[in-house]
Amino acid sequence: MKLRFLVPALALALTTIAAHAQVGIYVLPVVSRISLPQADNGPFAFLGDGQTAQVFGGIAFGGYYEFVHLPKADLGVDIRETIQHGNNASLDSFMGGLRLVGKPMTRLKVKPYGQFSVGDGRTTSALNSAHINRMQFAIYGGVDRPLNPHIDWRLIEVSFGEVSPVSSSAFLYNGPALPNARVLGFSTGFVFRFK
Repeated sequence: MKLRFLVPALALALTTIAAHAQVGIYVLPVVSRISLPQADNGPFAFLGDGQTAQVFGGIAFGGYYEFVHLPKADLGVDIRETIQHGNNASLDSFMGGLRLVGKPMTRLKVKPYGQFSVGDGRTTSALNSAHINRMQFAIYGGVDRPLNPHIDWRLIEVSFGEVSPVSSSAFLYNGPALPNARVLGFSTGFVFRFK
């Protein structure tokens, strides 16, 4: 007899959660410094023959969905695609992860956030079209400033991550695998929010 009230109660609870959920989409320019601990001297070098660091530029686009609302923070998920190029090489990333956002600070009117994302990183060599897909991870931190109920200005976003890049050892098997490439990124732009 009591079970017949469970379904309407559950439906009401889910409707209340969905009514307070927030969705945001963004397109951001990105500049990254990608570095390797040691140079790759071969025909499939990611950053170029003998190079240990390059500056890449590109664009990130994605969205987030905040579904848990706590007194001082919101929790959600973020999915993004980032396409970057530098020195004829490329890094295309598709990642998803958890996002924690602080409530707007009263005086500064900014919302700090952080997230941890994991996904697929596709690196293409600077010297030819050889590419490889490997797991990539990144930690993001940033600050958004609401301009109106539907637009935030992303003042800054800083990211740090690693990916195992295309390399001569991966294709020629003539040496030890190179360590992961480190990706330090910076971006800014606008976020469009929907409730």
